[in-house]
Amino acid sequence: MSIEAMPHLTIEYSGNLETRVDLQALVQQLHDAALATGIFPEKGLRTRAAPRDVYRIADGHPDNAFIHVLVRIGSGRDLETRRRAGAAIFAALVEATRTDQDHRPLALSLEIQEIHPDLTWKQNNLEEWMAARSEESR
Repeated sequence: MSIEAMPHLTIEYSGNLETRVDLQALVQQLHDAALATGIFPEKGLRTRAAPRDVYRIADGHPDNAFIHVLVRIGSGRDLETRRRAGAAIFAALVEATRTDQDHRPLALSLEIQEIHPDLTWKQNNLEEWMAARSEESR
């Protein structure tokens, strides 16, 4: 697997955020932040969000909330490149949730994991479809 074939961003969040944060906008902002690093190609980028309805955060107060972003990338990038990507995506997460965090308890975290190239299988035709849509729009 080439290192260009990633990343996948999974945004896990406490269900109580669905009325507090524009989650579709959050997905878009983190997707855009990953692209803006120049490290990851658009054709390999996948960003999705998954609510957690059963959770307990800190003292269990119902206002407590969390967002954890897991960035899974192909192996082979040096530590500085991984740090730069993580910092850029995390900065976008902080900015996207600033209003909520200014008024309510919110825990943010991000982790980067490398995927071992011998332990991943993939098949897709996205690149061909992206090229065809690009041709159609000309």
